Amino acid sequence: MTARPTSPRAGAGWILRHQDTLTESEQLKLKVVGTHFPELDALTRHVRSFASMLTGRPGERLPDWLDAVRQDDLPSLHALIAGIGRDRAAVIAVLTLPWDSGGVESHVNRIKMLKRQMFGRVGFQLLRKRVLMA
Repeated sequence: MTARPTSPRAGAGWILRHQDTLTESEQLKLKVVGTHFPELDALTRHVRSFASMLTGRPGERLPDWLDAVRQDDLPSLHALIAGIGRDRAAVIAVLTLPWDSGGVESHVNRIKMLKRQMFGRVGFQLLRKRVLMA
């Protein structure tokens, strides 16, 4: 009896999850897939490297990471590196600085929810009061 082939969803999960959370069999399967498909091995390295930049905040490594991705010519990452390239300074700041806008974003989200709840029913004055009272 032959083993079932790896599903794309399972393979993506192995690539996106932290290596320490993978079981031994998952790590072995990922290694086997990587030997058969070198582009997936390169993709795994780049994804994990970017994830370490997100958690460790070494933003100064971003230009080197972008160059490495371009050299490997991975079409699945072209859109990502193009988007990062459009606002490179902001991405480096996010990966370097300890501050974030999470608190502001939560308030903006709350205000938008209140506005949607009252859509078309009331004027600005009542919306203003509801935002201030909530």
